[in-house]
Amino acid sequence: MISYNYRMSKYEAVIGLEVHAQLITQSKMYCSCDTNYQQAEPNTHVCPVCLGLPGTLPVVNKEAVRAVIMTGLALNSEIAKTTKFDRKNYPYPDLMKGYQISQFDEPICLGGYLEIGNEKIPRKIRVHRVHLEEDVAKLHHETSIGTQNTYSLVDVNRAGVPLMEMVSEPDMRSAEEARDYLTELHSILQYLGVSTAQMEDGAFRCDANVSIREKGSKELGPKVEVKNMNSFRAVQKAISFEIERQSALADTGERVIQETRGWDESKNITVSQRSKEKANDYRYFPEPDLPPLEINLEWVTRIKATLPELPRQKISRYSKEMGLSTYDASLLASNSKTADYFEKSLGFSKNPTPQTPKSIANWINTELAQYLNQGNVDILNQPVTPEIMSELVELIEQKIIGSAQAKQVLAEVYKTGKSASEIIDSLGLKQVSDTGELQVAVLQAISENPKAVEDFRSGKDSAQKFLVGQVMRLTQGKANPSVTATLVAEELSRYSNSKE
Repeated sequence: MISYNYRMSKYEAVIGLEVHAQLITQSKMYCSCDTNYQQAEPNTHVCPVCLGLPGTLPVVNKEAVRAVIMTGLALNSEIAKTTKFDRKNYPYPDLMKGYQISQFDEPICLGGYLEIGNEKIPRKIRVHRVHLEEDVAKLHHETSIGTQNTYSLVDVNRAGVPLMEMVSEPDMRSAEEARDYLTELHSILQYLGVSTAQMEDGAFRCDANVSIREKGSKELGPKVEVKNMNSFRAVQKAISFEIERQSALADTGERVIQETRGWDESKNITVSQRSKEKANDYRYFPEPDLPPLEINLEWVTRIKATLPELPRQKISRYSKEMGLSTYDASLLASNSKTADYFEKSLGFSKNPTPQTPKSIANWINTELAQYLNQGNVDILNQPVTPEIMSELVELIEQKIIGSAQAKQVLAEVYKTGKSASEIIDSLGLKQVSDTGELQVAVLQAISENPKAVEDFRSGKDSAQKFLVGQVMRLTQGKANPSVTATLVAEELSRYSNSKE
């Protein structure tokens, strides 16, 4: 059996992604129906337009156009001066009109790129286009009780919701690069506020076009479209499997068929869905009920002025201005809510030190993240507010509590929502720095551990650390570590000086 590593030294993957994102608007793309349909009863957010009844006329949602322009600007795309909508014709029961109003040859955004990889060695993945269309209805497949008869129900609530499609060029060469691209794009959309980009809700969907070719070849191999990937992890696994499957076929001389395949999460494989040996003819033609749009340059300029600081810009600022590692900065900036929480926490710092940003970042990325991940909780919907996080770090920096006590305090804050100071007072966790009080504990630790004293006199420096640990035990972890270490060293020096 030929190994995967051998195959990848022989073949090169060619990957492009087609990403759909539902846009955040109050009304649908071509009618005034409410888009807040997720919890609604089926077919309650509908009207004659999105039901596709004869004689109805669509009207373009201006806010959706603005969202696509904003996305295009963030992706370094060229914004068209003139754009139009087209009818994409294909027979499927989720299309109420029998066609989808989309864009074909004159999309809103053309070209551009998105950077992946680290800041020092970024890699540009080219963007082919960004265009606007409408979402389709949702099919619910059912089985009759007591029989094996199956049938499908159509919920039209989703039909007509503004949908933005972002198509990359086939510039990615591995499943890891595809995941990085998708993650970066996901963050950008959330920062822009144009989409929730929640994959679990269907607001962010990805199809992958995967092919392989021998390394050094410029010719593209047969393209396989992979669908049904519902998480970033699934995207990476599905593409990895497809690269391996196609490479194995090439090794045995079998032809890779151009087709659509679906990812089977339970089996970790892709399965054939339909052949695409013949290119689909969607019979695009200009939408006769919608005139072409002239996009005003001044409007584009105003939209550009509203662009927020994007993830990679934040990572650069956090690293250069605050001294954070690229890793920590990336964790914070990967999600706009986490970045916002971090910056608010910094804003509450009363006496910040050069170490404060690093300390706050560390507590967010490690200790707080554990609680959030365990409960799958949003960082903005939990008891540890930015003000409390700032207070906690300040108490550590002022040596009022140590790191062990701080973890205990954080746990109590997460349970109760009380401030750090309240919990420290109620549990008596304040760190002991009084030399007189600590001296008593130091002398007790030395008297109870004569062997450690002998080890120290014999030149074993580890004995000093052991005694510091004993003081920490006697004080239930409240002793100030640096003060304790100084007192232990001073006391042991007396034994050292008295050595015969």
